[in-house]
Amino acid sequence: MAGVTDAAVPADPFAADPYVLVPAAPPLGEYLRLRRESGLTPKSAEQGAGALAGSWSWCHARTAEGRVVAMGRVVGDGGWYFLVADMATDPGHQRRGLGRRVLTRLLDDVRARAPRGAYITLVADPPGRALYESLGFRDVAPGATGMVLDLGADAG
Repeated sequence: MAGVTDAAVPADPFAADPYVLVPAAPPLGEYLRLRRESGLTPKSAEQGAGALAGSWSWCHARTAEGRVVAMGRVVGDGGWYFLVADMATDPGHQRRGLGRRVLTRLLDDVRARAPRGAYITLVADPPGRALYESLGFRDVAPGATGMVLDLGADAG
């Protein structure tokens, strides 16, 4: 057509995206590797298998070659209480928006499938705080206190 240029067609922002977002759990070996390589506490195969099977929602990002480079999951009762866990990005793929994309997908899934009024919690390492706050999470202190009971400390 006369007068139509390529500049008139908006560019697809994901046309050159080297990542594929997958709304499912990664394979067990990739889950264990990514936890370890991203700096999360390493887990056993038995613990990992339980995490893969017992989660309410999963999302991971893969490279075009199939390597899992980011992940996150939601544990929940399906009614009103949900916990974001295992947010991890391979150090070689950080600062590219993958954590935001994974978490946004997980939150969209909770919004779509959970009853209205869902309550979503998480425990964040300091580097993730800005991401979580930008997506609406807030610190519960001083009105509440977050706590943990690490049963691994009892093993001995």
